[in-house]
Amino acid sequence: MTAHGALDGGDPEPDSPFGRSSAVFAQFDGPDHTLRGANPAFHDVLGTDAAALGRPLADSVPELADQALTALLDEVYRTGRPYSGQDILLRLDIGGHRHEAYFDLTVEPRHASSGQVRGVRLLGVDITPVKHAQALAAEQRALLEQIARHAPVREVLEGMTRVIEELSPGVIASVLLADPDGLHLRHGAAPSLPDFYNEAIDGLATGEGMGSCGTAAHRRRPVVVTEIATDPSWEGYRELAARAGLAACWSTPIFSAGGQLLGTFAMYHRAPRAPRASDRALSAAFARIAALAVERHRAEEARAVAEAKEKAAREDLAFLLEAGTALGHDLDYEQTLQHLARLCVPDLAPVCVIDAVSDGRMRRVAAHAEEPRQQQLLAAHVDGADLPGAPDTTRIARGAPDTPGPWDALDVTGHVRIPLRERGSGYGTLTLLTTGDHPLDWRRVALAEELAHRASTVARNARQYHDRARLAHDLQAGLLLADMPELPGGELAAYYRPAGEGLDIGGDFYDVFPLPGDRWAFMIGDVCGRGAPAATITALVRHTARAVAPLLADPVAVAGAINTALLERVPGTGGDFVTLVYGHLLPRGDRLDIDLVRAGHLMPVHHRPGRLPATVSSEGMLLGAFAEAVPEAATLRLHTGESLVLSTDGITESRDSTGRQFGEAGITRALARGRPVAAHEVLGSVISAVTQHTAGVPTDDDQALLVLTAR
Repeated sequence: MTAHGALDGGDPEPDSPFGRSSAVFAQFDGPDHTLRGANPAFHDVLGTDAAALGRPLADSVPELADQALTALLDEVYRTGRPYSGQDILLRLDIGGHRHEAYFDLTVEPRHASSGQVRGVRLLGVDITPVKHAQALAAEQRALLEQIARHAPVREVLEGMTRVIEELSPGVIASVLLADPDGLHLRHGAAPSLPDFYNEAIDGLATGEGMGSCGTAAHRRRPVVVTEIATDPSWEGYRELAARAGLAACWSTPIFSAGGQLLGTFAMYHRAPRAPRASDRALSAAFARIAALAVERHRAEEARAVAEAKEKAAREDLAFLLEAGTALGHDLDYEQTLQHLARLCVPDLAPVCVIDAVSDGRMRRVAAHAEEPRQQQLLAAHVDGADLPGAPDTTRIARGAPDTPGPWDALDVTGHVRIPLRERGSGYGTLTLLTTGDHPLDWRRVALAEELAHRASTVARNARQYHDRARLAHDLQAGLLLADMPELPGGELAAYYRPAGEGLDIGGDFYDVFPLPGDRWAFMIGDVCGRGAPAATITALVRHTARAVAPLLADPVAVAGAINTALLERVPGTGGDFVTLVYGHLLPRGDRLDIDLVRAGHLMPVHHRPGRLPATVSSEGMLLGAFAEAVPEAATLRLHTGESLVLSTDGITESRDSTGRQFGEAGITRALARGRPVAAHEVLGSVISAVTQHTAGVPTDDDQALLVLTAR
């Protein structure tokens, strides 16, 4: 995802979003700590100036009176002993804005010629930028994990805005989402803006003079308004902004990787002001995250629409397949058509009649109705006259057809006549009739046309269905994992349960394969997605690992190669990010030595019979998202009877009837209950616990387990 541009104006760009750390120096006299000298950094941090010289510190910065710094100065002055400390917190009020600052401090006594303590000297380093940068990295990681776990986009965006407001006091953050046509902006997240304001700008048009956000979306570049009250782009919204207490607004457009407008990210202030470098850096950083979240949300929405269409198509296909199978049971010409009429009611229409050539003339050979009274009317109608021939194409009309029948008594309001053909020649007509308020939409007409076609070519379609079913079976079998190999010095056990059926291939996978030098490689992972794209990514990960593992020394390098392969895929070919645990193991007599990495996946569990299971900690981002996503290595020794248990989130996120998840704690509880030693026993303990937890509740995610046991 790419967010083009950053806020214009402000001071020069620092090395980090929060500036550089700076050294502070000050000298104080007497017990009241009168300031005798200080460097500019001291004044910048505490919000003082040269007027503070000759004044007690408590007079210049009264909020320090009850804080740790004053107590430290008092103690050093009183005892004459120097003090050094880290992470000293100061809560400051500068220009009406409260914020926190952190320092590494050294406080030393200053002695008079008589040897008495006359004051103190303060030396320190402002580490607030480091603290804030660490907090920013942690919050960004948490937001990315939310996105990777498919958290709702509004939840991600609201969390993002709250993070920004915490990291940059005085800022009010807002995200607007663009309509697909890019002409209007909708409310996305703005927890600190009043409801009336959010409601008023929901649906804001993009264009010149449409506030900071509408203008930025139109210009496709950042717009900085330092004073709303005088800026012409806010002319139509100035009163609204004043009512909300907003005085400045800087807006950055958010774009997809393909350059499509996704929305805008805005930073408001309650006083006129220009953006600082830290504001610009935060805007750029979080605009990228917002782009990732919104584009993922749009992809999920598109997938949901596609899945709904696919579901309807599957239902229609199932209906046609079932009907074709049922029709195939009847080899008699008229019985087949009578069965066809019954299949159409009531799924396609409340009444169906079929006229077809029989004994050399066109006559009514089948009639079926949904209600008994209607069926009696159809049965009582006898007309020996020859019927008109079949139409050349499907004909849809209001009212009753021009063929004989009890249409008035049936209250027919509309009909569709579909020709029955075989080898290009018409031999009859399938007529669907609507009564009362029953609708007859195009989908039903299309189904009826297909059903009519199938009725004419039952044998051919049955053969096509058979061939199609075989193809589906072969594809499914080819993508399933092979049996586990024999592991020297250890045992392997695996479990795999896809959530889908047929061609709906899952995204969970695992693999174990030998390497040179008596080593073995193992992995378990989860592709964010399903179907053919997930199968493609699964194959790419497994084949890349098998290709490079014999050539690379450690799991970190293999994970890096997999990440590179994922990033180099052609955009738009499908698939998604991958979470992975990959490792190497080496049998050594009575133990297995293991090196592994974890890339955004669930933590492995070390099972030790008779002791509590323990997670194996290893930090690392998911693969396929960032070039720098290099995981940390972790080592582990499995002694005889100990196991390494690897799972996917389909296990931990399985729910019981109340919606409670099984969780990672469920795995450790299952392993702690007994003393399983063999790999299949360890596997069985977890599967049994999951089965008991869900108690028949269906799961919508794949489930995979891999157990490595030393023997």
